Amino acid sequence: MSEGPKNVTAAVIIIGDEILSGRTKDQNLSFLADALNDVGVQLRECRVIPDVETEIVEAVNSLRAKFDYVFTTGGIGPTHDDITVDSVGTAFGLPVEFNPEAVKILKAHYAHTGAELNEARMRMARTPLGASLVENPVSKAPGFRVENVYVLAGIPSICQAMFHSLKHELVGGDPMRSVAIAVYLAEGTLAKGLTALQDKYLDVGLGSYPFYRDGRFGVSIVARSQSPDRLAAAADEIRQMIRDLDGEPIEEAEA
Repeated sequence: MSEGPKNVTAAVIIIGDEILSGRTKDQNLSFLADALNDVGVQLRECRVIPDVETEIVEAVNSLRAKFDYVFTTGGIGPTHDDITVDSVGTAFGLPVEFNPEAVKILKAHYAHTGAELNEARMRMARTPLGASLVENPVSKAPGFRVENVYVLAGIPSICQAMFHSLKHELVGGDPMRSVAIAVYLAEGTLAKGLTALQDKYLDVGLGSYPFYRDGRFGVSIVARSQSPDRLAAAADEIRQMIRDLDGEPIEEAEA
């Protein structure tokens, strides 16, 4: 008997009062979802939480026990409200200290730029004891990893660069594949057939997403599965269902 698809899962914790207030628009979640899927890791949960230590600790401990990987974004800068490092240390019961390698990186960077490596900037060299560093090729102040938790910057360009620096460490499973098919029919017209198909293809996720284009209402149907054969079979039945309802299936870019 062949083994089923290998599932490797992750969660993202977006940390920052500025996200919750609407002042800053998050750009990291969609990037991480796509990038993780590319390496065979399925993003299963995301939490957006404030700069509050108890909430960060609870989220980290809850999610690291539930998923293979956890990624946090935000709260590792030089200011007083950057409390992610200390909060992650508390979650693991580890003291937070100056990381010798991080200190070396920052000293070299600021010597090169000519800027002052002051007390505030030195805060960015602190990690929980025993943490391994995540390279930051953009602004040098590193992220870090403790067990299955990766702590990344909130600035999108830095977050993305950090992820590319660490992704070789991730052990993924079978990637999630998808097919998107659009049709100019009402969702209510498709609902009964989609329910029957979902009952038939339990290993294929089916999503229905209404749209309004060029003065017409329609629906994008997205099928997702780790099995290429099952995905192809479900997609064929979706196309036939649409034709049976006098619609014309429109192939869209993979979702």
